[in-house]
This record gives sequence, C-alpha cells and structure tokens, in this order.
Amino acid sequence: MSDHPKDPYQSLQERLADTMDAARTEAVAKRRERGGRTARENLVDLTDGSSVREYGQLAVAAQRRRREGAALYADTATDAVITAVGAVNGQLFPGAESQTALIINDYTVLAGTQGYFHHRKIDRMLGLAKEDKLPIVMFTEGGGGRPGDTDVLVSMAGLNVPTFHRWAALAGVVPRIAVNHGYCFAGNAALFGAADLRIATASSCIGMAGPAMIEGGGLGRWKPQDIGPVSVHRKNGVVDIVVADEAEAVSVAKRILACVQGPLTQWQAPEPDGLQALMPTNRRYAFDVRKILNLIFDQGSFIEMRPDMGRAIVSGLARVEGRAVAVLASDCRHLGGAIDGESALKATALYQLAQRWQLPVVSFIDTPGFMVGPDSEAAGAPRLMSDLFIAGATLTQPIVAVFLRRAYGLGAMAMTGGSFEVPRYAVSWPQGEFGAMGLEGAVQLGFKQELAEAPDDAARQALFDTLLAEMYAKGRATEAASYLEIDAVIEPQDTRRVIAEALNQR
Repeated sequence: MSDHPKDPYQSLQERLADTMDAARTEAVAKRRERGGRTARENLVDLTDGSSVREYGQLAVAAQRRRREGAALYADTATDAVITAVGAVNGQLFPGAESQTALIINDYTVLAGTQGYFHHRKIDRMLGLAKEDKLPIVMFTEGGGGRPGDTDVLVSMAGLNVPTFHRWAALAGVVPRIAVNHGYCFAGNAALFGAADLRIATASSCIGMAGPAMIEGGGLGRWKPQDIGPVSVHRKNGVVDIVVADEAEAVSVAKRILACVQGPLTQWQAPEPDGLQALMPTNRRYAFDVRKILNLIFDQGSFIEMRPDMGRAIVSGLARVEGRAVAVLASDCRHLGGAIDGESALKATALYQLAQRWQLPVVSFIDTPGFMVGPDSEAAGAPRLMSDLFIAGATLTQPIVAVFLRRAYGLGAMAMTGGSFEVPRYAVSWPQGEFGAMGLEGAVQLGFKQELAEAPDDAARQALFDTLLAEMYAKGRATEAASYLEIDAVIEPQDTRRVIAEALNQR
C-alpha cells in the first residue's frame, strides 16, 4: 500500500469526471450516430446552462460484485439516470417558480435500464417534488427493469419498488411532463404513460414490454422498432404531442411547463378583424377552427395535443393576455363535429389535465351532439360519453364557453362542463343555433306525419325547408339569450376581450 494516499480532492474530480459524457466516448458516439443527444446535453438545454443541484451523481449500479474500476464508475455512472433540481424557463420566471425536478434517463449507461439505485434516485426526487411542490420533467428512454444488479440481497423480485406508486400518486399534486426519444419499454413505459402530459419524438417506440420479454412470453420475435411506434401511439392517445427530435421536445416541454409556472408579462395579441370572415355564411359549410383559435389566443401560444386522435375535438393549451388556459374546440370537418367515443375520451383527458394543473377552460362549441348509432354504442359510447360528464362535474376551474355555431343536445352540454349553467360566462356568435337535437333531425322526427302526407317529393322538400327555417329562427342565438340559455351574444372580434374579462372576474 502506498504511504501517500491519493489526494481526496483529486479523487473527487476523477469520480465526477466518470459521470460525464467524455468518459463514455464510444457509447456517446453511437448515440449521436443515431441522431440522439446525451442526457447531459438535454439537461443543459432544459436549464439554459444554468447551475443545478444534482442528487446521487456518484451513484453506480449495484454491480460491485461483477465490475470494478472504469467498468463500474464510468460504464454504470449515475446508475443510468440524472436526477437534479434546477431552473427551467428561468429567464421568464427568475424566482422560485422556475425550480423544477428533473429526471433524465441516460441511454448511454446500461441502455437507461432501471436498477436498484436508479429507482432510489428517482424516489428521492419524487419525494422532494412532493415536499417542495416542484413540477417534474422526466425523460423516460430505457429498456425497463435490469436483472443484472448482483449486489441486491434484500429483494427477491423487486416488486416492492415504490417508484411507480409514488409517481402516479403525484397526479394532481404537482405537474408531471414526460419526454421520450428512442426505445421506452416495460417500467420506463409505465412511467411515461402515467405522466400528466406526454411528449415523444417521431422515432420513439413505447411498449409495456421489450423484445426479450415478449419472446419470453411466447408471443414471438419482434424488432424493437415494431413495438409501440409513434405512428400507432399518436392515434391512440398514448402520446399527446409528437415532435421531430429531442431539441424540439425540450423546446415544447419548456413551453408547456411555462403554462403552470405563471402568467407572462409580455405577449402579443393577434388581429381579430379576420374572425368573422373565417365563418361561412352557409350553415352547412365547414370551417377550420384552428384558424379561429390562432386569432383569439396570444400570438403563437396555442399548443395542440393529440391532433390525430378523436378528431371531432381539438384540445390543447394556450394563453390569453399572458394567462394560461386549457382549450377545447369542436372540429366540424370531422364527423360534422359530432362527438364520438374517442373524441369524448380526448375531451375528458383535457378536463382532467385542467383540474390537475388548475387551469381555466375555454370551450368553443360547434357540434350537432354526440355521435349515435349501433357502431357508436359498440365502441363504448355510453361509458366514454358519460365519463366526459363526470370529468366536467369534478372540474373546479372556471369555464368560458363560446358557441361558434351549432349547440345541440348532450354533446353541447358536455363541452360546457355538463350544463349551460356551469360556465362562468357563456356567449355565442350571432350565427349560433341551439336545440335539443340537430335541426334536420328534429324536423324529420317532430313532423314525420306532415312530411309523409305531402303530395309529392317537391312539396315534401318545400315543407321541410319551411319547417327547418322556422326551427332555426326559434333556436338562433338571440332567442337563446332571450330565454337565458346563454349569457350574451357577441361579435366575433370581441371574443378575446370577453374571455379575458371573464377570467379576470375574480
């Protein structure tokens, strides 16, 4: 043994160096060849290079029985996950509001798999987030549980790991955003799926089991890229927002996180004069509701979620005069705006997110109601559509309802929290029309006998048109306002002002 022990300060610097990307040049090179960034590069981008308080940086995998030296310290550095607290959006929110719990899996270390100390580090960060009310951004890439931690002698199957329970229990306690790039299997996928809002790159594959587990279960051999690709998950609601790469993922995560960090003092209002021209004069024609949203909310603030799922509903986050809101809107270009089961599921998720993140809801309605018929019922309509009412009834945040055109039946009610009496303010554009069901169907059903007695098709059509016009006149927005079904009828260009004033009411 040397009579001159190693300088402890030098030892510390060497151990810290083992946690950096430079200690794993080959693994980092492979990562970059595949178009990925390292965990530390994502950490720097998230925090704009500001300092962070890293927890457990010197941890290594519980594999001292099978590894030593560089094979232990560099190859298993941080036990494949960086956990830290730091400022995200610190330039916008220079105070405590920017402090965020950061959990970033490191795929250059043991393929981001979950080991004993890996879980301990995440559990520590989840506890701090709960105690200090910190939002969480978690990068979930990894291959799931790791069977090679030979040092663990206090657990048999590892099923008493608290990570998954603690992560799920934070729903509604602190905002939780998950980001994924690349392969995300088993336990990693469970964490991704349980987040409040989920962002994934186009090259992500997310599955509750990886190839080895699937084959071990007798379900055949599959390539990892064929298990849960984003092309599937962008349509089924597993992924809320699809981005091109990790750089865009970080940018979007920061924009979304800002919605729960506070209002912005600087914002730009779009020019509202073009709103009226976006609405067709013929009530049978469709229009692009996204163009309307972008002329109402702060310029560039609308972030859409799940655009490829439940397309009769548009959902997302936006800002009005710097204040963040959750957004629901009918899209009449799909099913005429009728809310099918998948759209109801999407709207339910939006209400639940608004409740968890304490965001007001702004709802834009143009719907003939719920989608009906045997196919809809077979798809679970009674349950999915009723869940939307439950989500609306348990929402404690204010709703501002803007009726763009049609507002019929239970579907329209569901988009206002369950009843027209729920919104803090319910307004309609002048072309709004209201009724218990769609006008055409109401005429067909309510005047079936009269239509059947018409002498010929021409007379029947003329009678139908007359009855339809009469019913439209009875259900127009000004009449609904006169019966106090809604609070007011407004000009389209006043919509933004009306929403802002309603949200500032208290």
